[in-house]
Amino acid sequence: MDGSLGLERTERQGEVLDAALALLVEGRERFTMESVARRASCSKETLYKWFDDRDGLLTAVVQWQASKVRPGAYDAANLTASALRASLEDFAVTWLGVVSGPPSIALNRAAAAHAGGGKAELGQILLSEGRFAIGARVKPLLEAAREAGLLSFDDSETAFRTLFGLVARDVQIRLLLGDRPAIDIAREAAKAADQFLTLYATPKPQKGPHP
Repeated sequence: MDGSLGLERTERQGEVLDAALALLVEGRERFTMESVARRASCSKETLYKWFDDRDGLLTAVVQWQASKVRPGAYDAANLTASALRASLEDFAVTWLGVVSGPPSIALNRAAAAHAGGGKAELGQILLSEGRFAIGARVKPLLEAAREAGLLSFDDSETAFRTLFGLVARDVQIRLLLGDRPAIDIAREAAKAADQFLTLYATPKPQKGPHP
């Protein structure tokens, strides 16, 4: 796949990936280079040039979704407690917004179906370009907060797993099983950030008694 695509794509490439996502969501026809080219009104040659093959296209689709999930902007060298909390909440808001949308539900259901049929490539793509890539974007925030004395933990991967679990709860599995839980995204994001900080925030020094 063209490494220049990464997370920065042209408007036309974004339109093609949106068309590919729509095809997956509908699930009425097989996900092939031909079906995506037809849906996106482009040539198969263009798809092969941009994405190499079907797996490359699937990888780009997952990257396209996962790129929407990230912590908010922060200054690692001058990180404050309020900026940390805001960035944690931004991560939670974007993750909940993406995972509760039809494209993510369709991708995860397709991955589960493929794995059940002995084809694990989509699941591996979802892990590497979704969950693991998101972790790689969030862990630098946690490490910067540790450097600033705002968080205390031994391993950033373990800390991220805790954060991810607090945000995810049972939302994803309920969505995959066809439930449509009412999610107040902003409220759930704030709750997850509060709980994470309760677990990992560095205790504030206690003021001693006045002489």
